[in-house]
Amino acid sequence: MAIRITTADAFTADVFAGNPAAVCVLEAPRSDSWMQAVAREMNLAETAFLVRAGDVFGLRWFTPAVEVDLCGHATLASAHVLWEEGHLDRATEARFHTRSGLLTATRQDGWITLDFPATPPVPADPPPELTQAIGVPIRFAARTPFDYLVELESDVAVRSLAPDMSLLARLGGRGVIVTSRSATPGFDFISRFFGPAVGIPEDPVTGSAHCALGPLWGERLGKASLVGYQASPRGGVVRVALKGERVLLSGQAVTVLRAELLA
Repeated sequence: MAIRITTADAFTADVFAGNPAAVCVLEAPRSDSWMQAVAREMNLAETAFLVRAGDVFGLRWFTPAVEVDLCGHATLASAHVLWEEGHLDRATEARFHTRSGLLTATRQDGWITLDFPATPPVPADPPPELTQAIGVPIRFAARTPFDYLVELESDVAVRSLAPDMSLLARLGGRGVIVTSRSATPGFDFISRFFGPAVGIPEDPVTGSAHCALGPLWGERLGKASLVGYQASPRGGVVRVALKGERVLLSGQAVTVLRAELLA
C-alpha cells in the first residue's frame, strides 16, 4: 500500500527557502531500519515519522545518517502537514510524544508556535579541533546538551565562515552552532549550524538550536522576545519567546511536494 510523504519548507513563507523536511504520517509503526532507509532516500536534513495515538502523535526524526533527539523544523513541518492535510482541525493544538518529551504546536495568523525545552548554553573552553575548524577568533564558547556553541566577533564573520567540516565531524555530539549579534535591523542575532557528524554539513534553519540561542541572547540583550535569522544559503526566520524552562519558537511553513512511498 502506498504511503503519502510530504515535503514542506519550514521557517519560511517562500518555497525553496527555509529548511525542507519530509513528513510521513503512518497508520502503524514501522521499523527503525525502514525509517532510516526512507530518510536516507529523501536525503534532507530530517525526515519526520508520525503515528497517531489518540489525541497525540508519536514523532521521530531521522537525518540521512542517524535518529536525533530533538528537531525544530521537522516538528514545525509536521504540524503544518497535519493541519493542511486534514489529520487535525486547524484550531486544534498539535501534540507530539518525542524523545525530548511532550512537544506542542499551535497556529495563529499564518505562524506556527512550538513549545520546546530551553537548553541554555554552559560556558566551556573550546577543544583545539573546534578552534582549528572555525579558523577565526572565537569570542565565547559553550556547550548545550546537543551541540557546541561559539560566538564570533561580527555578523560578517558568521556569514563568511567556511569551517573545516572534517574537523567538525570529529568533535562528537550533534553539531556546532555559530552566532553573533545581528547587524541587520529587525533581527536580534544571526546564526548558522554545522552537523557533519550526523550527515548535515550545514543545516538551513535549525529550530532546536534556538532553544540555546534564545536564552543566550535573551540574557545578553535583556529581552524576553527575540527574532533570529539563520544565515544559511536558503535562510530562515525564527521568532523566540522565553518562558522559564521552555522556549516558544515561531515560524511559517509552505508545502512544496506530495508523493507516494511504494516500498
